[in-house]
Amino acid sequence: MASGTYDIITIGGGLGGAALAKVMAEHGARVLVLEREKQFKDRIRGEGLGPWGVAELQALGLYDLLRETCGHEVPWGDIYLDSLQIAHRDMVATSPQQAPLFTFPHPAMQEVMLQAAEDAGATVQRGASVREVQPGTMPTVGVERDGHSKTLQARLIVGADGRSSLVRKWARFTVQQDPEGLLIGGVLFADMALPSEDVLPWWINSRLSQETLFFPLGQGRVRAYLGYHRQANPARLQGEKDLPRFIEESIRTGAPAEYYKGARAIGPLAMFEGADTWVDHPYKDGVVLIGDAASASDPSWGQGLSLTARDVRVLRDHLLAHEDWDAAGHAYAAEHDWHYGVIHRLDNWMQEVFLKYGPEAEARRARVFPLIAQDGTRVPDHVACGPEVPADETARRRFFGEE
Repeated sequence: MASGTYDIITIGGGLGGAALAKVMAEHGARVLVLEREKQFKDRIRGEGLGPWGVAELQALGLYDLLRETCGHEVPWGDIYLDSLQIAHRDMVATSPQQAPLFTFPHPAMQEVMLQAAEDAGATVQRGASVREVQPGTMPTVGVERDGHSKTLQARLIVGADGRSSLVRKWARFTVQQDPEGLLIGGVLFADMALPSEDVLPWWINSRLSQETLFFPLGQGRVRAYLGYHRQANPARLQGEKDLPRFIEESIRTGAPAEYYKGARAIGPLAMFEGADTWVDHPYKDGVVLIGDAASASDPSWGQGLSLTARDVRVLRDHLLAHEDWDAAGHAYAAEHDWHYGVIHRLDNWMQEVFLKYGPEAEARRARVFPLIAQDGTRVPDHVACGPEVPADETARRRFFGEE
């Protein structure tokens, strides 16, 4: 292998890029991780996986590592719909994967994963600014670090650089986006008075087209989220000045006011667009996209990290199964389009039924909610179980009360 040439260069050292680097280095691949940040900080990123995401981490050999270093198992999920509790669910007992919900502080996870990639034999360069990517039979990356520029080659360039991916732009992928719908924001709290760190509580207030949910991270830390339909509430809450409004709206949605007594915000408040962005078939000419670079799922439903773990596992399996990595890239992209497509479709159904704003949505809920009260299995279980749940027209009509 020529100097400056790698099997894989991952651009981005988050869960996707670092996990792929670790698992491929363990199989003898020469892997380079280029990470822009020298020190990770709280930026309100995903911090939880459902049982299906836990199963993907287990298949990658990463779950025990994260659980023992920075992770927190949450075996129970509580759901409240318009102030009525409709679920107190033992995730281990009721999910096909027999796994809990799983949370972690995102910056801590990134540190653990990058170190694991390095320990497996990958080269990690932090403070690296990627300037360009040139697709091709032997694609190249232009990178600047410590005032020096160089061009590197690899058999495969992996864009793991998030929902604003530059790799996606440089490789000329076409980006698609859903219409604007939900806004969602979060704050990291310490000393929040949740009744238990073993339960993830989630309130959906369809009358307000709002939701609030709490991810226990362990050691008294909780990521609190607030989401709402922008037609019902177009305000974008940002910064310390809007923290009282964030708390007020969360309580109005259904969260108990006592949760916030004594709680201290230890991270920034920011709010983001919930609309999905994605590319169809995220591979071409030696460049592959994973995680949010390939498909940024609406964070309102908490599927982003599970999708990333699935992307890594599927890409790893195809790279190990094919001598021809061009064929492996196309096989991964086809499989990605299926598993993301199912999650995307079901997330949109959830928004339509629970959080859509306006008289048509209210009429739909008047029809659907009594049916759900009689039979909760009408609601798609993809948040816990993943893309293997039914998502065809029969499932849609049953959920929407149209059968």
